[in-house]
This record gives sequence, C-alpha cells and structure tokens, in this order.
Amino acid sequence: MMAVYLLEYVPFLGAMGLFRLLGLRLASDFGGWLARSIGPRLPVTRRARRNMARSLPGMDEAERESAILQMWDNLGRTFAEYAHLDRFRATGPGARIEIRGMEHAEAAIAKGRGGLFVSGHCGNWELMAACIRDKGLKGTLVYRPPNNPFVDKWIAKQRRIGLPTLAAKGGDGARAIVRTLKDGAFLAMLVDQKMNDGLSVPFFGRPAMTATGAPSLSLRHRAPIVPAWCERLSDQHFRVTAYPELAMPNTGDRDKDTFELALKLNQFLEARIRENPQNWLWLHSRWPKG
Repeated sequence: MMAVYLLEYVPFLGAMGLFRLLGLRLASDFGGWLARSIGPRLPVTRRARRNMARSLPGMDEAERESAILQMWDNLGRTFAEYAHLDRFRATGPGARIEIRGMEHAEAAIAKGRGGLFVSGHCGNWELMAACIRDKGLKGTLVYRPPNNPFVDKWIAKQRRIGLPTLAAKGGDGARAIVRTLKDGAFLAMLVDQKMNDGLSVPFFGRPAMTATGAPSLSLRHRAPIVPAWCERLSDQHFRVTAYPELAMPNTGDRDKDTFELALKLNQFLEARIRENPQNWLWLHSRWPKG
C-alpha cells in the first residue's frame, strides 16, 4: 500500500511545486481554469447537481449550472492556493483576508472555557485558522487527515502556518482537543461533512447525517461555539465573518441538547449557503440517496 501512496504523492508534489513556481495569482487562476474545464464533466458532479436541485428548488437549470461552475472554480483555486498559504494574512501590509465580527470570538474566549470556531467548506476554508492567529488568539486546528500519509504530512506542514497545533482524528488528537479547551483556547473545526456515526438532523429540510463532535464538546466543556464563514472575493482576497456565539441549550437532557445544537449549526450553514450557493462545496454526500 505504501507504494501506491508514493505513486499518488509524486504527482501531487509535482503539482504543488508547479503552483509554487507560478506564484499565487497565476497558480490560483490556473487551478480555477483547470477545475472549471474538467470538474463539470466528472461523475461526482451529478451529486452536486442533485444536491443543489433538491436543496434550492427555486433555482432554474441555468442558475444551477453557473453556480456549479463557480463551485469548481473555487475548489480548483483552493487546491492551488495550498502552495501559498504563507501568503495569506489578515493584518499588516499585503493582507488578503478581511475579518468581520471577530469581536464575537474575542468575547466568547474571554469567558475562560475555550471555544469552538466552527465553519464549513466555503471559500478557502483553510484560511479561517489564520484569523485566529492574526488576532493574537491561540487555537488548535481539528481536521480529518487524507488517507495518503505523505500527502497528509505535506498538507499538515502548510496548515501549521495558520495554527501550529493540529489535532487529527485519533487518541492523540482527542487529547490535544481537550487540552486546548482546558487552556482556554479555540478549536477550529469544519462541520459540514457527512458522518455515518452522527445524528440525523434536518439540513435544507431533509434529514442529513450530521457530525456531533462540536455540539458534544461544547456541551461537555460549556465552551461557546462561534460560527464563521469564508467568502472568496476577487484577486485572491477573502472575507471571513465571525457571527455571535450560538445559544447553548441546557435542558438537562444531553441527547436533546446535542441534537438542538447540531440543528443550530445546520441552520447557520444553510442560511449562509442560501446567500451564496457557489461559495460552498456541494460534492459531499450529505443526504441519503433517493
């Protein structure tokens, strides 16, 4: 299996080397063009079309195809921008990230119980960790590692530019997560992927298997959840908006409270996606088939 991983890693590393050589602007433009050219023809795009048609029935076919094309453009650009994560800052000369609402994160973390900076696969989702860093806050990036260990090691190195501490799925990651909250710092998490061992929670009006990690951690540690959203602007610039912390349910029924908090997260994601459908990654299998 390691030989297969190496065979996968070589072209990945070559692509990242090319993107680095091209510079940020050309790499992002090339990645966007390549994804626009190939992505809509891939079989997985049928899932994006189906997801969007069922979730946003008010859109006509032309609008959906335009949004899907822009979704692929964003995905290609995001992939190319991995080679330039060191170029993205929210403060100082040459800043490319505009931050709004970060006072909500600062107020939440001031409570002293840590916090969860939670979002989805929107804009360039890797840049939200830099907002924590550039505002002088501490945190740990929680992520699901790719299957290829060589690719994982390379991407992890880039991610540490945003936040030096990472927590992957597993025992070490779980200990890092608890330690981060006990230290009164932020966990940066994405919560919009399907989880087979999650809860069935409404999302765009249909049951969707939803991750319970963020709600469970929040309830267990009484750590506030601050939802955030990243929007791609023009010329490799972005806007990251932090929203007021979610109201934490406290009925005494942990299962009920977990469901309610997961529902609030899904409702937040849904509202942001409706505002800008092309900014979200529609390729995930969030809903049961049928």
